[in-house]
Amino acid sequence: MSTNDFWRGRRVFLTGHTGFKGAWLSLWLQEMGAVVSGFSLDPPTDPSLFHLAHVAEGMHSVTGDIRDPAALTSAMQAAQPEIVFHLAAQSLVRYSYAEPVETYATNVMGTVHFLESVRVTPGVRAAVMVTSDKCYENREWVWGYREDEAMGGHDPYSSSKGCAELVTSAYRRSFFATGPGVALASARAGNVIGGGDWALDRLLPDILRACAANEAVRIRNPHAIRPWQHVLEPLSGYLLLAQRLLLDGQRFASGWNFGPADQDAQPVSWIVEEVVSQWGDAARWTQDAGEHPHEAHYLKLDCSKAHTELGWQPQWDLRHALNQTIRWHKAYLAGEDLRAVCQEQIRAYARSVLEREPSRSAIS
Repeated sequence: MSTNDFWRGRRVFLTGHTGFKGAWLSLWLQEMGAVVSGFSLDPPTDPSLFHLAHVAEGMHSVTGDIRDPAALTSAMQAAQPEIVFHLAAQSLVRYSYAEPVETYATNVMGTVHFLESVRVTPGVRAAVMVTSDKCYENREWVWGYREDEAMGGHDPYSSSKGCAELVTSAYRRSFFATGPGVALASARAGNVIGGGDWALDRLLPDILRACAANEAVRIRNPHAIRPWQHVLEPLSGYLLLAQRLLLDGQRFASGWNFGPADQDAQPVSWIVEEVVSQWGDAARWTQDAGEHPHEAHYLKLDCSKAHTELGWQPQWDLRHALNQTIRWHKAYLAGEDLRAVCQEQIRAYARSVLEREPSRSAIS
């Protein structure tokens, strides 16, 4: 069964559809023919992928706050979904130092509100909770974290994501563990990159802003290592996971890592130099020697479980992921049709799945 066949006409509800990952996921679901509804605040940045790619044109979009449980439940029940994705979040580490209460209210109680809405919405059969690779207690290990490692977090953002995982686990065991009801899983992705991300204090947006303005890129932690991947990589995992949850239920109801190949866990300095090289102009970078709040130095995921049990594999290596990100950003600067650019990249990614693993269920 191809996932196009699976998703066509399927009723799907997601939170955070106006954000970076949520907008890409909404476009992909639309591309496959799903009936998509979303609940989210207005886009967190201006400009935004949501507006530039006209994401709302192919779905039902509701403006709302996941800290408002009544509004969230009303929107979910009106959508009558079979499958739900929770992506709404306060997603920035440095912002969490400035606004810890907002971070915990959104990322922890927002998760509670979402799961309570799932409990009272008839017809929901599969739920994917998107958290973060930063949910793990970071011990600066050189090997990747596995799904059964301890939750934790030094900063409010990372801690809130660990808390969201604990909430999800408690709800799964307390309310969704048996019977033919909802199969609930969580998904933990590495550092995603791609076109349409304008968040502040995030590496690729900061680099691209500086390149476009012909300014020096200022880097806080050039030696920090992260599991970089194109945004379509984890989204393909979320889609595959949701499909397995609906078809096979509790067998796949657990936590899952979606990250790149080991060689794509690279230091910040490597990313900057590669982007500067691919950009092709007189871009340059310097280290910001100021004081900054704590951020983990080394982080990598072990994705053996997703490889073995889901058959999921990353498709684009890091250089190609950066190339596609730069291609998108230059298309934006040139005034191209960005919905078409996104669709082109989604289709190219789908073709890479077919070409690399022709026997695998295809996302096409």
